[in-house]
Amino acid sequence: MRRDVPIEELGDLLERPLLATLATFRQDGSVLLSPIWFAWRDGGFVFAIGANDAKGRHLRREPRATLVVAENEVPYRGIEVNGTASIDEDPAVALEVFRRIAVRYLGQERGRAFAGDSGEGLHLVHLAPGRLRTWDFVDDPQLSS
Repeated sequence: MRRDVPIEELGDLLERPLLATLATFRQDGSVLLSPIWFAWRDGGFVFAIGANDAKGRHLRREPRATLVVAENEVPYRGIEVNGTASIDEDPAVALEVFRRIAVRYLGQERGRAFAGDSGEGLHLVHLAPGRLRTWDFVDDPQLSS
């Protein structure tokens, strides 16, 4: 297994429509794991949340978060980001990014329809890496055949 793989060597991993798992902290300190759609932008992850979403409440109180994206097939590439989240409450910004994300996951027509025409009630979260961990199994002879 290769560790600390440069992001450029992860190929299309961050462009694929994979679900990411976001970890945020509840008020009692326990962890909430949430599957999310994401985009890699400006050296970090971005994703849209509803204005009243539990993830947003958690991040406003405790902005530390972890996000993991990993493949379910060879070469099992993955990335984990631990960092501090910031929230942009501008609905126009959130809609613009959410539209691009939805199109990536659903295709042009369905994605635009799903995202809608109003960003009202949407916020955009940016999670910049504080600590970054990457891996793949491309060099594992038992997995590459």
